[in-house]
Amino acid sequence: MDIRGEVVAILDEVLSLKGRASGFSLDTPLLGALPELDSMAVVALITSLEERFAFVVDDDELDGSVFASLSTLIDFVQAKLNV
Repeated sequence: MDIRGEVVAILDEVLSLKGRASGFSLDTPLLGALPELDSMAVVALITSLEERFAFVVDDDELDGSVFASLSTLIDFVQAKLNV
């Protein structure tokens, strides 16, 4: 499974980036850098990740560091899949 590709596709879809996410590098900042990633988008993003990867995210697992960059978001998904 290409986790990075899946996460990028979900980011692009949820945030309506029209393909811009495909150009993101691992160190591309997300939260605070993408105006599209507001609090409502974070909820939609988490829901989409839960549905796509079949895991559940508890509220206490989330903080701003998860969305700091593409890399930290991918690491979070990877950790959830390895539980």
